[in-house]
Amino acid sequence: MSETPTFVTHLECSETGARYEADTLQGLSDTGKPLLVRYDLEALGKSVSKDDLLHRRPEFWRYREFLPVRKAENIVRLGEVMTPILPAPRMQAAFGCGEILIKDEGRLPTGSFKARGLALAVSMAKELGVKRMAMPTNGNAGAAMAAYCAAAGIESYIFCPDDTPQVNIREIALQGAHTFVANGYINDCGRIVGEGKEIMNWFDTSTLKEPYRIEGKKTMGLELAEQMGWTVPDVIFYPTGGGTGLIGMWKAFAELEAIGWIGSKRPRMVAVQADGCAPIVKAYEAGERYAEPWENAHTIASGIRVPVALGDFLILDAVRESNGFAISVDDESINAAQAECAKTDGILMCPEGAATLAAFKKALKSGLVSKDEQVMLFNCATGLKYPMPEAGAFIDLKKPIDYAAMG
Repeated sequence: MSETPTFVTHLECSETGARYEADTLQGLSDTGKPLLVRYDLEALGKSVSKDDLLHRRPEFWRYREFLPVRKAENIVRLGEVMTPILPAPRMQAAFGCGEILIKDEGRLPTGSFKARGLALAVSMAKELGVKRMAMPTNGNAGAAMAAYCAAAGIESYIFCPDDTPQVNIREIALQGAHTFVANGYINDCGRIVGEGKEIMNWFDTSTLKEPYRIEGKKTMGLELAEQMGWTVPDVIFYPTGGGTGLIGMWKAFAELEAIGWIGSKRPRMVAVQADGCAPIVKAYEAGERYAEPWENAHTIASGIRVPVALGDFLILDAVRESNGFAISVDDESINAAQAECAKTDGILMCPEGAATLAAFKKALKSGLVSKDEQVMLFNCATGLKYPMPEAGAFIDLKKPIDYAAMG
């Protein structure tokens, strides 16, 4: 069929609530804030049931009624699988805590959760006639946009800080994007995109500067609720740079409650940042709704090295409304957590994902999380895309093998 069931009514300014037309190309609201997609939830709830989902493919497009794409031919697919929720029983036993669950987003196309947001952003760009897209990236978002733009036949321009992991830069270029590296941070690259809009005639796909990446990331909340039997965990630890996923999940839970699929229980949302770039943590601790730009940002977890988050107030609102918190961890703790998870439960996290484990351990020790709470950590990308320590003891096959020395 050419039409997909969708119940979008309008777009809404996240700050003022002002309404904007849905089926035209939109960026930020008139006040410079992100636009949110709004639906006729009553009609949506009547059109689909939980049982209907059981007969659909195990991909996030199974939630099509909750998504904005109107024409099926505009959906750009690269294999958006439902990602597994992995228990970590050995760490749980070692820590003496409640159930530890890890949502492993590294199984998605291009190896990260950025595929969710960019699949929707690019599909909607295709639907709205966009021919050229541009974005700044610390790595994984750019890789996802390059891949989806290639699949959609849309030209892409991607700008990376010069300390972006080389594997990401090369991945972006290999997937056909015009790839540039700049001596600055992601917000500096964002300025290049913004200032080049009229000259280059590209659509600015920076985080939260268009309405649809949130809708893609929202599927994390829809998916985990379904996987958990239409319940939610007690606490979610989320690696927070731009925070689109945290904002999206919070939106998903509200929509699910509105149609009666879940109750009023919400996870406590925890925004995890690095000590070297923690604007959300600083604003949370100061009781502020907006964050100040972070100076001299640095961390090994490049995906959360975001000095300025356009959706700062939406992140902080969700954290506070859920009785959650914002917390930062140092790079040493991130490295240690990555190694511990791999060696204890066999799950290779990316640095940003490992930051959530480090934050959980810190929160457990300080009492911010109780020993009986069920927690979900988001591993936002495969650990295979990141440098690992050199390893491997040498065996000289010209000499007798000393098996006793292997112990």
